[in-house]
Amino acid sequence: MNSSTDAGQRRLLLVESRRATFNESLLARPDVTTVLLRLGDSSTRSHGSGPDGQNAENTRHMFVLDSSRSIDQEAARYREWIGHIGIVPEYFCNPNEAVQPQAQAFAAAVGLPHLTQEQVLLVHEKPAMKKLYHRIGLRSAAYELVDGVGEIERFAAVHGWPLILKPVDSDSCIGTWKLREADLPHAEQLLRDGHRWMVEEYIKGHEHQLCALVADGRVLDAYVSSNPAPILDVLEGAINANITLAPSEPKPIDAVALSQQLVDGVEYRSGYLHAEFWMTDTGEFVMGELAARLSGCEVPLNHGLSYGFDIMQAITDLYVGRTPTLEYTRDRAVGDLLLPTAPGVVTEITSAEELLAQEGVISCRMRAAVGDLVDPPRASFACSGVVQVTGQDSAEVTDRMRKILSGYRFTTGTPDAARDAR
Repeated sequence: MNSSTDAGQRRLLLVESRRATFNESLLARPDVTTVLLRLGDSSTRSHGSGPDGQNAENTRHMFVLDSSRSIDQEAARYREWIGHIGIVPEYFCNPNEAVQPQAQAFAAAVGLPHLTQEQVLLVHEKPAMKKLYHRIGLRSAAYELVDGVGEIERFAAVHGWPLILKPVDSDSCIGTWKLREADLPHAEQLLRDGHRWMVEEYIKGHEHQLCALVADGRVLDAYVSSNPAPILDVLEGAINANITLAPSEPKPIDAVALSQQLVDGVEYRSGYLHAEFWMTDTGEFVMGELAARLSGCEVPLNHGLSYGFDIMQAITDLYVGRTPTLEYTRDRAVGDLLLPTAPGVVTEITSAEELLAQEGVISCRMRAAVGDLVDPPRASFACSGVVQVTGQDSAEVTDRMRKILSGYRFTTGTPDAARDAR
């Protein structure tokens, strides 16, 4: 269990997001009054996973920002609106990476705690991240901004194939591609879509995630996850999972020290800091990407279940000006396994009851059922369901996940095929 250093009611403006588990925990807090902020980016909507934490059903107040108007105009309208509802938020939390620049600018305009424009660049735009890493002495993959295939070919001549092509401000692998030389015609088409693009050196090795709880510029603790397969490879059918290493399990890096180095570099004050890193096949550390918001999928919940504490309560405390005291009661590895999905009408799917009977499975959330029309996005969070799996260490969790996948049934077809399946 974890406790906080002070009490009293708090009022929080929360940006709508896919973080259903966090949203549900936060909205259930009797000591926090939550007002929701909806921004007009379609990526905040669910992708076959139900409403965003059932926000609209669980709260009375939501301010919908009109993206056709200026931030200052909407800030004035917001002030008038909160005057009418009689609740004036004093704290701010944005878990939604897609709207980070707009959300932080709005928070600044209405006088709430926020990231500066410079901080937003450091945690949202990849070239700025790379410059930060260079400044604080962390190695990261070589990169170059590109707007034509000639530049891609020149980069590959130095760094080799494959390489990574991505928008400078994407997340969840959205718009990100592993390119081989034969893929250049596809790359040429992508470069015409209006995004700003970059290519990056391909790192061969083991991918990890790093999450830190930060209060007043100090890392309270940090947690390391292992990805059985690189996140980008899940788009090509690899196992899609995040496994929190058990507290007693050896870590590839000093998690707190690395997190503090990043916190100091960004001058981050309070909240949740998320990062990715690689350990290459030769044992070298390579920094990945950085974000000032909750990690996706069930990664935060994995940390809490692995260490045996209510991490959602602790995260909420950080965003409402409290410093949680972290008390751990467990020592195990816990991971979330995202179950495969595919477009079409679902004709067969393993039931939640069957999945919960599998060794090590402690929770299951299905996101599809027979008869559903599924159209998953090309993103790392796309799935037909999520199971959480526990074990004494990450190796045991990985083995259990692979067994689950070997027996998992998920097929799609046409609407006629779905009716026949019933």
